[in-house]
Amino acid sequence: MGTIFWVEEATSTNSVLAAAADRLEHGTAVAAHKQTAGRGQRGNSWESEPGKNLTFSLLLKPKALPAARQFEISQIVSIAVAQVLREELGTDDVKIKWPNDIYYKDKKIVGILIENSLTGAAIERSIAGIGINVNQATFHSDAPNPISMFAISGHERALSPLLARFVSRIVGDFDAYEAAPDPEVLSARYRAMMWRGEGYWPYRDCLTGETIQARIADVAPTGHLTLAPPAPASTRTYAFKEVAAILS
Repeated sequence: MGTIFWVEEATSTNSVLAAAADRLEHGTAVAAHKQTAGRGQRGNSWESEPGKNLTFSLLLKPKALPAARQFEISQIVSIAVAQVLREELGTDDVKIKWPNDIYYKDKKIVGILIENSLTGAAIERSIAGIGINVNQATFHSDAPNPISMFAISGHERALSPLLARFVSRIVGDFDAYEAAPDPEVLSARYRAMMWRGEGYWPYRDCLTGETIQARIADVAPTGHLTLAPPAPASTRTYAFKEVAAILS
C-alpha cells in the first residue's frame, strides 16, 4: 500500500490524484475532508457533509492489464469495498449494484467512479474515486436513497483508520489478483454479491423508455449486463447508462 495523503479541501480527489499520478506510486490515495465538486456516475454530483464521510481516490497501476479487461478493476474494487462494509456492519445486506455502486438493502452507501488511462492497448493507470457515507446523519440533496454507516449501526467511526482499512483491502486484493488472475472466479464472486441478483425486478430501458420486469442473467467480462424478462421474451444486453434499476 502506498501513502495516504489527506487534504483539507478539494474540488475532486480524482482530479488531484490525476494531476500527480505520473510521479506517485501504485496504491497512493488522496482523501479530502471537504470535496466541493465530487463526480459520480452518469454525471451526478456526490453529496458529502464535510468531515463526516470518506471521499478519496486511489491510484492503481496495473502491470499488464489489457484495456479490454478493464471491468476487472471495477469488480475488484467494488468487491473489496463491499467486503469491508460487510465486516464493519456485520451484515450480508451490503451488495454491489451494477456496475459498481454499493447498496445496503435498497439504499446507496457508496459511489465509485473509476477512470482509466490507456497506453496503446494496455491500462497505464486507474484512478478509483470512492465516496463512502460514514458518519452523516441527514442528507439534503435530491438523491433518492442515501444511507450511511452511522444510520445503519447507530455509532460514528474514526475516519483515518477506516480509510486505511479500505485502501489496504483494495490494494491487497488488486495485487493478489494480478499475481494470479482468474477472471471466472472474480466474476463468480462479483455475481454472488450483486444487488437484486435473484428474482424479477423493474428496470427502465433508457434506449426505448419502456419499463420491463427482468432478472439478471449475466454480467459479461466487458461489464455488459444481460437481463432476462419472463419467457417467451428475449434477453436484452445493455452497456452502462443504457438501463436503470427502478427503486420501489
